[in-house]
Amino acid sequence: MLLNRRTSILSSLLLFGKFGQAHGEPADLVAVTVSFSILGDLVKVVGGKRVRMRLLAGPNQDAHTFEPRVVDAKALLSSRLLVSNGLDFEPWVGRLVQSSGFKARHLLAATGIKTRTMADEDGKQTTDPHAWQNPLNVTRYVRNIADALSEIDPAARADYQARAQAYSVELTALDAWAKGQFATIAPAQRKAIISHDALAYLGEHYGIQFSAPVGISTEAQPNARQMRKLIRQVKRENIRAVFIENMSNQQLIRQLAQETGVEPGPPLFTDALSEPDGPAPDYLSMMRHNIGALASAMRHKGGAIN
Repeated sequence: MLLNRRTSILSSLLLFGKFGQAHGEPADLVAVTVSFSILGDLVKVVGGKRVRMRLLAGPNQDAHTFEPRVVDAKALLSSRLLVSNGLDFEPWVGRLVQSSGFKARHLLAATGIKTRTMADEDGKQTTDPHAWQNPLNVTRYVRNIADALSEIDPAARADYQARAQAYSVELTALDAWAKGQFATIAPAQRKAIISHDALAYLGEHYGIQFSAPVGISTEAQPNARQMRKLIRQVKRENIRAVFIENMSNQQLIRQLAQETGVEPGPPLFTDALSEPDGPAPDYLSMMRHNIGALASAMRHKGGAIN
């Protein structure tokens, strides 16, 4: 739990010492704190060996509901850059900044993205924060990261910009591959059920209709009316792709599968990466895993396949 008073945090810093460099690391590395794992991968890509990164919400951790600890506040105070998504994706970041007394650069990585709106769990329209689900949006993410690092560490500006540019080429290739995966699937078949509403940017970009039993929050629970509506939709429209996300309530989709006879596909990774030995240890792998699983399920007449 994050301490609420700055004095308590500062006392802890005096007692335990600053968040310092790892043994053997150069002293001039740029200390960066990053809010969640997907952004962490992008910071590593752009920063390379010039950056010493501390990740807050790690692999398979839900950044919506993450609760920072004293050690996180200590690390933040010693960081020259904080990177978060913005768009209210991490509601706890503002409290962490205020409580820790952080005064250095805070980058909202989604700055400049053309956003879309979505209905939250209460039915109210809100900004959809999951902009990274469109790989072309991530070109803006890495450009923003490169610009922020260049301001802090101008001696390495050329390196940061070159890394961001090279990664943008990979993102363009990923986008072309994804379009090819869905090109052979009729638009009427490009439909999927997921356990929370996190893939609308991907759906908008590739022409996929996603439905979810809950809104933006992974903690929300659908009511009986919402579940009945989804069950009718799956049966009526012969939806073949039903998926659980790696951090969501698996019982929701399993109930839907039992009622419709559609076997759930492999877990999708939407708000967090997998562990290093999993199928989505970095952003590019995550997108290939998700897109491949979605396309396979949409093509498969009997439902999702593993």
